[in-house]
This record gives sequence, C-alpha cells and structure tokens, in this order.
Amino acid sequence: MLKHYSYIRVRYADTDQMKYAYNGKYFEYFEVGRTEMMREVGLPYKVIEENGYYMPVIETKITFHSPAYYDELLEVETRVEQLPTSKVHIDHIVKAKERDIVVASGYVELAFLNAQTYRPTRAPKFFIDAIKKFYHV
Repeated sequence: MLKHYSYIRVRYADTDQMKYAYNGKYFEYFEVGRTEMMREVGLPYKVIEENGYYMPVIETKITFHSPAYYDELLEVETRVEQLPTSKVHIDHIVKAKERDIVVASGYVELAFLNAQTYRPTRAPKFFIDAIKKFYHV
C-alpha cells in the first residue's frame, strides 16, 4: 500500500462564518495530499502530462466528522490501496494534529485519459511501475 502524509495549516481565508474550515476546502486539502504523494513517488502531474496522459477527477466522496478551526494544523493521510487499472482510487483521512481527531475522510477517483484523443485508457506502465514498488506483489 502506498501511504503519504502532508500537513496544512487552516488559513483564515479557509474559514466560514462559523469559524470552521469551509467544507469546500477539504477537496483542496485532498488535492494537496494527492499531489505531494504523487510527487514523492516520482509522478508529479507534469511528468504524467509530458508522457501523454491526463487524470481528471471522476468521483469524490467526503464525510465530515468534526470541524477544523482557523490556524489548526491538519495532517492529510493519503493512501492508494490497490494498483490502478483505468482509474485510480485514492483514500484520504484529514486529522486535526494537535487534537488527534479525524475531521474528515473520503476518497477521490481519477481516470486516465489519452492526452491526444481525450479517450479513457488503462493506467500507463510507468505509473503502475512507480506505484507497484510500495506493494508486496
């Protein structure tokens, strides 16, 4: 299993009138986790695109467990538990680090598209090879 941790501090601009991190920001927190995990394994989006692929988001889900507050440090755990096929499923858990509680959890699924045809395709070999290193297969 591929697992990565990122850290984000809730900015004032991230909060709503109730002083909580605004619900729409969590998808941005997921994106930070996903982007940094992929960068760590040698798959920044720039490399994927230079190799002729796009990865649009096709499905998301989020469950809110507890609010996150202004200036709170969040830990974003990002996991890929299965090797990708024509899409990749990425799980996220967002915790309030100092309080050690889960504030949100969910997932994002991304498809693989051929950048020339914009047609769905299987995960490219270079992508699978980079992820496979973290599995005992």
